[in-house]
This record gives sequence, C-alpha cells and structure tokens, in this order.
Amino acid sequence: MKVKSVSYLGSFGDARSFPRPRGPEITFVGRSNVGKSSLINTLLGRRNVARTSNTPGKTRTVNYYLVNEAFCFVDMPGYGYAQVSREERGGWGRLIAGYLAQREALCGVVQLLDVRHTPNDADRDLVLSVADTRKPFCLAFNKIDKVGRASVARNIADHLRALDVEEDTAVVAFSSETGEGKRELWSWIVEAMGLERTDDIS
Repeated sequence: MKVKSVSYLGSFGDARSFPRPRGPEITFVGRSNVGKSSLINTLLGRRNVARTSNTPGKTRTVNYYLVNEAFCFVDMPGYGYAQVSREERGGWGRLIAGYLAQREALCGVVQLLDVRHTPNDADRDLVLSVADTRKPFCLAFNKIDKVGRASVARNIADHLRALDVEEDTAVVAFSSETGEGKRELWSWIVEAMGLERTDDIS
C-alpha cells in the first residue's frame, strides 16, 4: 500500500462524538507502552503522525487518521495502565468496548502484544471482546528486535497458547525499529478492508 496522504481527524473521548465514517476503519488496540503509536507511524511511513511517548498511558482518547482519503486508522487508548484512577481506566474500557461493538465502519482489529511478555488477563479479555465482533483479527507481536532471533518464534508460540486463540488467527511478528513485518501487516490490512491486493506495499 503506497501511503500518499495522512490527515489527523481528531481525538475523541466519547463514542457519541466519533466522526462520521470516511471509509473502512482498522483499529489498533493494546496494552499501554506496547508501541501502538510507533507501529502506526511505521506503517504510514511517517515519524510523528501518531504521537509517541516514554510515558505509559499517553493515548487516552480514540485518535482518527484518514489515509489516502480512503480509509481510517483508529488508535485506541492503551489499556492496563495502573497509574490512573480506576474510574479513568473504566472509562477507557467502555470507550473501547463501545467502539468494537457499535462501529459499523470497523473492518478489522490489530491487537498489539509485546513479544517479550506473557499476555495478561486484560490481553485475554480483549481477545474475547474482539472475537465477539466477528471482524477480521490480527495479533501483532511487537518489539521483536528486543529479543534474540531464536526466541521470537518460541515466545509467540507460548503467547498464543496463553491466549487460547483459534489456530487460524492471523499473526505478524513486527518491529517498528527495523520495519520487519510491515509488508505482512499491510497485506493483512488490505485484505481485511476488502481492497484490491497490489504489490505496491511499502
């Protein structure tokens, strides 16, 4: 997919304020500090479209990015961050759940996990929530550059068992540092949106 343009449509803290659909939507979900913003920037070939931070819990709203005037990337709040109030964490959870359950433009969900860490209860709960949508689903195991090459496949196999997902679940090993997995994830995104497949994937 050749990214010709990216427009920031805004940040939304309430499902009632989400923008009108501008085409199919792919949403990105994951634990705080898993690297969602960096992954989105890598996919888009831009440095600072999605704001990155060393502070977990930075993304506290649903952020919309219009790509090629044709479809949207939707960046969800990171879940599981302990250093905020229970009320705020609950609000994020309701925001994510409401989007997944009600957004008709949703065409696919990319759930990020850190390949170095065993999935926790929040990760497993989100897998179940996404399964309920019956939308295309991809697990992106991020930060593979942080572990030895031999550990990547082993860790992913262990994590998939911990998540108890279906055998045909789409899986991509990804690194925002090296760009590994970018082509594979774009291929999945294009297919999930029902767009015509092309070899022009960055």
